[in-house]
Amino acid sequence: MGTCGGFQHIVIEFARNVLGCQNAQHAEYDSDASDLFISKLVCSPAGKKMTVHVKSQSKVHEICNQTILNEEYYCNFGLNPEYKLLIDEAGLRVVGGDDNGETRIVEIRDHPFYIGTLFVPQVRSTEGQPHVLVTAFLKVALMQSHMEA
Repeated sequence: MGTCGGFQHIVIEFARNVLGCQNAQHAEYDSDASDLFISKLVCSPAGKKMTVHVKSQSKVHEICNQTILNEEYYCNFGLNPEYKLLIDEAGLRVVGGDDNGETRIVEIRDHPFYIGTLFVPQVRSTEGQPHVLVTAFLKVALMQSHMEA
């Protein structure tokens, strides 16, 4: 599970290790790079609570049981729209977006729990009411640890 910056690094590592784009880069680290998979967002969601539209045929939808989420953000960078189709077709599925269609959630469907969110679900978590994505991640981690023991 990767949130905010974790989402961004999921995309970069996928580009480098699955797509073979060794020059995949983040605009915050090298804004002049030729393969900017992570670019500055047109409209920064940092500090805002915004709507996320979740595809119904996704693991995130199965977990949240909703097609619309309202989530909080702390970042200014996200998936460069030029690479959206490429990563989606290669298996890092784009399963959530904002009202403008910008990517907010990615996942690898056949992995036990490989989900990246540009929003920060842990911010809404409390001891008595954790975010469903956080709880789902912990359940999968616990199951995996029991399988390996």
